[in-house]
Amino acid sequence: MKEANSVLSSYSTTVFEVMSRLALEHDAINLGQGFPDEDGPEDLRRVAAEALIAGPNQYPPMMGLPVLRQAVASHDKRFYGLNLDWQTEVMVTSGATEALADCLLGLIEPGDEVIVLEPYYDCYLPLIKRAGGIPKVVRMSPPDWKLPLEELEDAFTQDTKLIMINSPMNPVGKVFSWDELEALAEMCLRYDVFAVCDEVYEHLVFGGQKHYPLLTLPGMRDRTVRIGSAGKSFALTGWKVGYICAAPEVLAPIAKAHQFNTFTTAPHLQKAVAEGLAKDRAYFDGLIKELQGKRDYLSKELAAMGFKVLPCEGTFFVTVDFSGLYRGTDEAFCRHITTEAKVAAVPISVFYEMEGPTQMARFCFSKKMSVLEEAVRRLKGLFS
Repeated sequence: MKEANSVLSSYSTTVFEVMSRLALEHDAINLGQGFPDEDGPEDLRRVAAEALIAGPNQYPPMMGLPVLRQAVASHDKRFYGLNLDWQTEVMVTSGATEALADCLLGLIEPGDEVIVLEPYYDCYLPLIKRAGGIPKVVRMSPPDWKLPLEELEDAFTQDTKLIMINSPMNPVGKVFSWDELEALAEMCLRYDVFAVCDEVYEHLVFGGQKHYPLLTLPGMRDRTVRIGSAGKSFALTGWKVGYICAAPEVLAPIAKAHQFNTFTTAPHLQKAVAEGLAKDRAYFDGLIKELQGKRDYLSKELAAMGFKVLPCEGTFFVTVDFSGLYRGTDEAFCRHITTEAKVAAVPISVFYEMEGPTQMARFCFSKKMSVLEEAVRRLKGLFS
């Protein structure tokens, strides 16, 4: 039998699935995979349910329902001052991962170089390589994950076509500062490259910090793709509704990839997400307050056990250095706490191309407080 595709066949099952299976096998609390354990706002779920019954349930427009595309444009105007033409600059996708794939398939040619900041979300490199791109990885280092400007400058060449930016950043919770974004924008302009910005955690920024889309910086309007997700903003990760904003000439080839990929997204979910994006700022402020409280609780309790807790400026995740408590690798540590304490986490090394930190793990705090309290109790039983 002929061999399957060599790029995708070379990857093992995603660590999130592996750890979730292990957590299920051992009846463990799953603080590994990044999803809330409560469904999102009931009013949005009711909109989706009623729209499902009322219909229509046939193919919606390939670019997305007008009501959702208009809502995305209005949202970005309200929060970031962006003036987007919803008809030519907004497209709906079946989740942010599809959006990322569409961007790479639509914007790069085989042999083009794509800069990726490390640690990175696990789908980035497989998607780049499958699209024929050549990843150029620039490593960021703990504990502050500061953008290494000299190393980044060295990564740009005449063959660089695109840079991928994730802010707020999964897995480490970094939020890029305005100064860092200015430096990124300057390099993008100087080397004439596209910027694909994964901003799915845009509304999950803590400590009074602010999320700045790269799309808003001078000169970046015509070369930047902004990706958002209803899954993170409304705790509805299973809906897989994402959206892309970009200038018409940039969005057009991405839309061609979308056309031959998923083509469209469930219409009843699109209608509900449109309602969500129109929510008052109080909803988003409340979401931040709730998650920041959970971050603070889990961070404090882990630190009291002897973990070195790294700063978390956004996202669902807190990263810890466990070297003072456990001498094995991060993968061994995560298996250890899953089987012995019945609490699952994710090893940080899986977010690196080559060998990365081997004694760090990521815990997800977007859970009920009672679940976090039980997880803390179990971990204390193992490490206290």
